[in-house]
Amino acid sequence: MDAKDILGLPKTAFPSVQEKKPRAPKEPQRKPDGVSREVYALTGGVGMAPLMPTIEASHLKRRPAVEKEKVAWQWLPFTSSARADNLQLYHWVRVVNGAPPTGDYHFAKYNKKADILKYTDEEYEKYLTDPAWSREETDQLFELCERFDLRFIVIADRFPTDRSVEDLKSRYYSVTRALLIARARSFDEVAGNPLVKETFNAAHETERKRALSALLSQTKQQERKDAEILAEAKHIMESRAASKHTEEAGTLASFDNAMVSADGVSPMSIAHPSSTATLPAAAVNSSIPASLRMLRVYLRTQALDQMVQAASASAGLRVIKRVDQTLQDLGVNLKPKVPTKAVCVEHLELRNEILTLLNLQKQLQNKEAEVSANRENSFTEAPSTPK
Repeated sequence: MDAKDILGLPKTAFPSVQEKKPRAPKEPQRKPDGVSREVYALTGGVGMAPLMPTIEASHLKRRPAVEKEKVAWQWLPFTSSARADNLQLYHWVRVVNGAPPTGDYHFAKYNKKADILKYTDEEYEKYLTDPAWSREETDQLFELCERFDLRFIVIADRFPTDRSVEDLKSRYYSVTRALLIARARSFDEVAGNPLVKETFNAAHETERKRALSALLSQTKQQERKDAEILAEAKHIMESRAASKHTEEAGTLASFDNAMVSADGVSPMSIAHPSSTATLPAAAVNSSIPASLRMLRVYLRTQALDQMVQAASASAGLRVIKRVDQTLQDLGVNLKPKVPTKAVCVEHLELRNEILTLLNLQKQLQNKEAEVSANRENSFTEAPSTPK
């Protein structure tokens, strides 16, 4: 044993110098397949960047635990406030977390009672007496109306005497109307009440039920016969309307010819672009172009445009513009907004009348120019006065 052993010193001369353990050689990272050498060198050999952002689930905030509601259906008793006898019944109820629902029965709010007026002895003697009804019958009627909520079919079945439903309704509504008017301070106070505004007509109600019963009891043969009669009546009305329109158009044409002849203008000299103005509505269909007439279905606006072009073919562009300007001055649309058959016929007739008016104005201007020219010629040809 030496001093180093006593002092606990190491025996080596340089204790800080120790043999280094050899490091394990690093395995070279292999370039992944499908990646070029240049791209792999740019990444530093770390690896490819992720295609999408990744979030570790541990970094996310945990969702607080929510207790799920325990729902069950139970067969429980209930009472309804709509009943006065506190009858206890049972039904299935949705119970959440073991707590049954409280409150009134859900369908009790739909139990509405009719407001039946009550009358006194004085009011009955003063306002409600009727020789066809006794006081006892009236009292029984109002009692049943309150009991069965104005269900007059049930009331008529329970009424002790033989009264029709219309008689019961007439008596009830007449009494209620008289009470409302008698208790009001003025008639204007109850003028808007339906019972005061509209009186019940028993005769009309009886006739309505009789007509409805006759209609519902018809056979198929009677229905076909009624349909044939209605179709024939419609055909007769259309024929009469067409003949009346033809007569009116003929009268108007003869009147126009007479007026033109009286002014010294030949009827043939006036250019009539189309005869649709003097033809009935049934004849206007003949003016539809053949290209459209061959089609079973076409737009009426398209037919109207072609008919307007055909009617204005003989007139110049300036005259057509004057017709459009006249329509705008009259507040008429150049194209009807609702191009029904009747509207299109009236629109064409209006255009033809405006065109005829413009032609007459042109003829009038020509005649006035001729008259003024004749006057000037007569003055120039007159001999001078002797000196």
